[in-house]
Amino acid sequence: MTGYLLRRTGQSLVVLAGVSVIVFSLVHLVPGDPVRLALGTRFDQDTYDALQARAGLDQPLVQQFLGWFGRAVTGDLGVSFRSGETVTSQIAERLPATITLAFAAILVALLIAVPLGTLSALRPRSAVDRVATVLSQFGISVPDFWMAIVLILVFAGTLGWLPSGGYVPLTEDPGAWLARLVLPAVVTGVVSGSVITRFVRSSVLEALGSDHVRTAQAKGLPGRQVLTWHVLRNALLPLVTVTGVQLAYLLSGVVVVEIVFSWPGLGQLALQAVQARDYPVLQGAILLFALVFLVINLVVDLLYTAIDPRIRR
Repeated sequence: MTGYLLRRTGQSLVVLAGVSVIVFSLVHLVPGDPVRLALGTRFDQDTYDALQARAGLDQPLVQQFLGWFGRAVTGDLGVSFRSGETVTSQIAERLPATITLAFAAILVALLIAVPLGTLSALRPRSAVDRVATVLSQFGISVPDFWMAIVLILVFAGTLGWLPSGGYVPLTEDPGAWLARLVLPAVVTGVVSGSVITRFVRSSVLEALGSDHVRTAQAKGLPGRQVLTWHVLRNALLPLVTVTGVQLAYLLSGVVVVEIVFSWPGLGQLALQAVQARDYPVLQGAILLFALVFLVINLVVDLLYTAIDPRIRR
């Protein structure tokens, strides 16, 4: 396991270095002058030249990349052109909101997908199976912004049970934090849950048709024991895989949902950086998204060995 972890860490570092090269190259190909946009109506040539020099944009691209990458390795992602704050502080400010929404949404998704997908697989072609198929297809097909607007109109506008948006830190007011989390978590959780439901159903169906399950049933083991120890445990691997992918996607920011609910997450930060041509913020955000995917993939692989000990060999 130690050797495997070292190999995977080395591979992840190589991938991260490749991503950084691609991100840096593509961002600098985006049309528009970030310094000119940052200055706005206060533009004059001397100030423009000073900001260019401070940001290092007057240097060749290769030299700019080496300087940026060398600082990024130490955790220094640069300074925002638009706000003048460090990129690290801006990301750290948005990170709690993104983590909160991502884990709340994945919890909602699993609460929907595991029972619904399991029931659908245990009763194929039944009314339960058809309802589960329709609901999962509905969750996948309906745009998340439309679902968000409908929930706001119903629960915030008509019933007045929940606020329509915004974010309050947990440490500041737990009640307000939870009230503002419910609607965006439900919207993103329903979409992710609809995807995961399909994987749960197919995984459970495949496990039910395996030889060891039929053997356990032939031995007369109770149905609950067969389901728990022989079916669900073997169906966990695909579930862990797709859950990891969905969690990484959510941690990378759900831009549309964040905008509708005024949720100050990383997705909204990246979008604002694109609009303002704020290179350092955009590069830092994308690099963090790549790191999130790599870390979660590594965690998923480690969970495989805990679920199925044969993988360790």
